Amino acid sequence: MRNLVACLVLIAAAILSFVLRRRKSDAPARVRGEVPHQLTLRDFDVEQKKWLVAVFTSSTCDACRDVATKARVLESGEVAVQIIDFLDNRDLHKRYQIDSVPTTLIADDQGVVRFATVGPITATDLWAALAKCRDPKVLSEISSCRDENRDN
Repeated sequence: MRNLVACLVLIAAAILSFVLRRRKSDAPARVRGEVPHQLTLRDFDVEQKKWLVAVFTSSTCDACRDVATKARVLESGEVAVQIIDFLDNRDLHKRYQIDSVPTTLIADDQGVVRFATVGPITATDLWAALAKCRDPKVLSEISSCRDENRDN
């Protein structure tokens, strides 16, 4: 009886091992190119707002949907949020040379990109980036509001 149980456990372990080895993990995101440093605000629906949060996405990207959901919460009287899907707005992706999605930009009312990141971002980090960009005192204390670790 012990031998039968031992054989069944070994067979189950072998099957589980085979299944786990066959599962492929998602390919890591390949970040290419650079993020824009200046936006032409008439390309976006900013309606005289002081800040623009632009999220370049693709409808086939789960991480993009997540970042877009987090960004939409930031919309306010001073902050415009625009989700730029590749399938719907290829021209903007091409104009700003967006090679990787999601790409999230925060630009001021002159179109100067004050923060940029490629890839997923937490809601806390996105909120903090906008807060840092909006606060003139914080901006004067540091040389740039751009996320140097994620820009490239």
